[in-house]
Amino acid sequence: MPDFFPEFMNGTVPEGPGDMTDSYCDMVTSQVPWSCVCTRCKASLGPKGDRGDRGMPGMPGSPGRRGLTGGRGRPGFSGRTGIKGQKGDEGVKGDTGEVGRMGSKGERGFKGDKGDHGPNGPPGDVGPQGLDGQCPDTCEPMPGPPGPGGLPGLTGPRAPMGNSGPKGDVGLKGDTGVTGVNGVPGVAGIKGDQGPEGDCNCEDGAPGSAGAKGDQGDVGARGAKGDQGSQGIEGEQGDLGPMGMMGIPGPCMPAIQSSFSAALAAVLPEPAYPVVFANVLNNPQNHYNPLSGIYTAPVAGTYVFSYHLTVRERILKVGLFHNYNPKVKSTETNERSTASQQVVLHLNPGDGVWIQVKSILTNGLYTSSEDSSTFSGFLLHPDSCEVSMTGRDSPVGMSGEFVFDPESFTWEP
Repeated sequence: MPDFFPEFMNGTVPEGPGDMTDSYCDMVTSQVPWSCVCTRCKASLGPKGDRGDRGMPGMPGSPGRRGLTGGRGRPGFSGRTGIKGQKGDEGVKGDTGEVGRMGSKGERGFKGDKGDHGPNGPPGDVGPQGLDGQCPDTCEPMPGPPGPGGLPGLTGPRAPMGNSGPKGDVGLKGDTGVTGVNGVPGVAGIKGDQGPEGDCNCEDGAPGSAGAKGDQGDVGARGAKGDQGSQGIEGEQGDLGPMGMMGIPGPCMPAIQSSFSAALAAVLPEPAYPVVFANVLNNPQNHYNPLSGIYTAPVAGTYVFSYHLTVRERILKVGLFHNYNPKVKSTETNERSTASQQVVLHLNPGDGVWIQVKSILTNGLYTSSEDSSTFSGFLLHPDSCEVSMTGRDSPVGMSGEFVFDPESFTWEP
């Protein structure tokens, strides 16, 4: 603002005659921006003038502060599918690798896209010219071989029905037989007179047979209690009887217990080795090893074992082994069925029991979220209440578990 308007800087406007005030305001409005014009001068302004010419652009201002980062925008539309690339060069055929283990059957895949049409091959070479034909000795036509039989002709129209023959003469009617005469019914006979009364020379007959036994009569009333008799003389003591047979062993203490149950976790187990049922359902005494698939007997006694196996995709030949000897076997040729067995065995401490398939071709063991294959067993009763680990006939390691030897295996009993 110019320095020659000290009154305006103080917020005051000089007062005086009307002409002076108007000229002062005109001078103020021409020198001061419109936003700084005082109320008094603004009230006395005249009508709005015409818009002036556009001034020169001012100097660019300094860049302002950086604004806040805006929110993440919506994802853009997916672009069009790119052009299919050219087929790569055919690689060198690698060496044939070792045959791997057969994997589980995968789900049916989607049908692939139709391949591109290959380029047309180059035209072949022109074949050699044929031999010149030979003219026949004569130009007379010669009969050719008979042609193949023609197709059967159409069925002809049906012939008209023939005229009916003359009607034959009616034969003579036979004579009717003579009807017999009905017989005359006989007259009812007259009732005869009553005969004379006979003489009675009756005598007593022989005694009749005994009659049937009569019904049992009612129970009579209970009689009065009699007087107590005198005490008898005490008898002599009898001789000692022979010793009886020894009874069956009594129940053992609860500490001697053993049970397990496990399920198959993977299909196609390795043949010639124990099948590993890795999904343990019950194994409180840890007598079953889920890493080797072998159950080791803790004491001598009677045990019960069973298996329930699901069969899929191929046949199954499986057996339950006790120290390398198959005790029971199952063969299931139906590719969608089950195989089950239960057996009672007597085991010594350290004996091993497991399940084994015969070969990879007869390995139809299967498991899924809807089908299970299980192996279970438990101690029915021990021979002794003492847990003794001595006198074992089976091979056991330092940990007390059965050690499997593939060289000792045989499928035949």
